[in-house]
Amino acid sequence: MRILIIHATAGAGHKKAAEAVFRGLESQGGHQVIFADALDYTNPFFKKSYPWVYTFMVTRLPWAWGFFFGLLDRPWMQPLLALARRLYNGFNAAPLQQWLIKEQFDVIIATHFLSAEVGAYLKREGKIKSRLICVVTDFDAHRIWVNRGTDIYTAACEYTKNKLESLGVSPDKIFITGIPTDPKFNLTQDKTALKKKLGIQENLLTILIATGSFGMGPIEQLAGLLKDYQLLIVCGHNRSLYEQLKPLMQKDGHVLVLGLVDNMHELMSVADMMVTKPGGLSIAEALVKNLPMIFFSAIPGQETNNIKVLASYQAAQGQCSLDQIVKTVREWHSHPQQLAALRGRLAALAHPRAVVDIISLI
Repeated sequence: MRILIIHATAGAGHKKAAEAVFRGLESQGGHQVIFADALDYTNPFFKKSYPWVYTFMVTRLPWAWGFFFGLLDRPWMQPLLALARRLYNGFNAAPLQQWLIKEQFDVIIATHFLSAEVGAYLKREGKIKSRLICVVTDFDAHRIWVNRGTDIYTAACEYTKNKLESLGVSPDKIFITGIPTDPKFNLTQDKTALKKKLGIQENLLTILIATGSFGMGPIEQLAGLLKDYQLLIVCGHNRSLYEQLKPLMQKDGHVLVLGLVDNMHELMSVADMMVTKPGGLSIAEALVKNLPMIFFSAIPGQETNNIKVLASYQAAQGQCSLDQIVKTVREWHSHPQQLAALRGRLAALAHPRAVVDIISLI
């Protein structure tokens, strides 16, 4: 069986979800598995501008991103949006369409709505016969994920499933698998040994501050307000933020400042709580680790909707100001029973077998 795992490099979450499924399939063997970035099959201008425009909007004009995100989810916009997307994707992703027609994969697993739309269009037109699985990588579901011709949708939780049904997806096409995360997040690790490996202290409350791949948020102010605790600060791609915060490691013996990391599973294992942007993949990883979350600097749209979903399960602290973050940290620290109950709710939402469950749908 020939299986395509396809994402689009804009936000990091779509790629990480695709990589998790790809590794899971590779480890099983028995299939020819191809991993691809949809943007590699678009025209050169689109390939370069698409991630740049997304990054610019969410970092510089988040209010505009939120406005258009909400506008494009309105029911009355859908006929116009469907036509506009088909023309837009048909022009910019013509090479992707031609490649999918040529290759005729048995299964296409899409973790981004661009490739999901292109695949569904080709399926409706009878140009491909691939089984099309759309992996929704947020806890809420925007209408842009829904395309006639898709065979299966995977959902993060019951809320996501219900939302997809409300958007017209047949219940028998929706499977609650969770958002796929790397199997290394499932590992139980010795906290004492990990803390020694990371060079951090053993007996301090440890807070992981994860800024997302863009390194967004008022991190320097937050670090100052939480100076009484041990901090692990991940700056992502934001090199200037890393250089700005690096002196904290010399001034304070319980601050570790990191750039882009590949050991987030270890950092989550040693942390007692996490202050983070509410990206779908970050939340899914933290759920698997049963790591309490406090959200800040949410991107209007998908991230604020993620907060809404987690809040409905009483599974995280919502969009917080700096003062609220500090207050919540102190409250959780002072009430371990409250923190233990929260960890129980996180465990109930976690899907450590998401990759296996998605593969089983093939």
